[in-house]
Amino acid sequence: MADARPIIIIKKKSGHGGHHGGAWKVAYADFVTAMMALFIVLWLLNSSKQVQEAVGGYFKDPSGVSKKVGSNMTGSGENFSLTKDNMPKLKEELQKSVRQMTDFNKFKDQLEMTVTAEGLRIELLESESGTFFESGKPKPSSSGNELLEKLAGELGQLPNKISIEGHTDSKPYALHGEYGNWELSTDRANAARHLMQAHGIRADQVTQVRGFADQKLRKPDQPLDASNRRISVIVQYIVKNEEDESSAKDKPAEGEKAKEGEKKE
Repeated sequence: MADARPIIIIKKKSGHGGHHGGAWKVAYADFVTAMMALFIVLWLLNSSKQVQEAVGGYFKDPSGVSKKVGSNMTGSGENFSLTKDNMPKLKEELQKSVRQMTDFNKFKDQLEMTVTAEGLRIELLESESGTFFESGKPKPSSSGNELLEKLAGELGQLPNKISIEGHTDSKPYALHGEYGNWELSTDRANAARHLMQAHGIRADQVTQVRGFADQKLRKPDQPLDASNRRISVIVQYIVKNEEDESSAKDKPAEGEKAKEGEKKE
């Protein structure tokens, strides 16, 4: 036992350990990140100006506290407040969005957008066959549902208040009974409100639901014309200062201007 020799184990060290380290992973990750950044830049260069402003707005204010940050408004490009300065801008963007709807050509002549002293007036005009509502009924048709839902999704992203009006022509709704044009115009406006609030309009966004019967005809010289039967959605612009507010109250809407001109003649 005293002559037993110790056993020596020799471990061979590999000379290729460097290839199995983690340094190459860091370099590869940097390369992938750089390529992703390059692709994003190339995509932005080929995007519209609105998209570029939206992305830039996000990096300037990721929390979204500022008034114009990112793009929450589908189809309209940016989330902005409707003021006197950008009312035509909103009108243009809404028209682009609505044109993408299915069967738009069928009712394109029954949709009218006008910038007025109140804000942006969007009118859904009836035809002889009934485009947005069935004749004499307050419930929207399939076309009325589709258009009101589309508008609700767009307008619900705005901070602006909205009012909804119902109008009829001068044809008596019924010779007898308690339900007439006043009730029909009000019920249609309220039905539009209910549908739009279910598809994007906030509960506190609608300030008024009004029914005017035939008291504000679109064509006073043709009181029975189908286009007098309509729903009007008014997007009220946000007043910047007291001067804008006073001028808005004093300035008549475009439709009222036309009526005044007719009376003078």
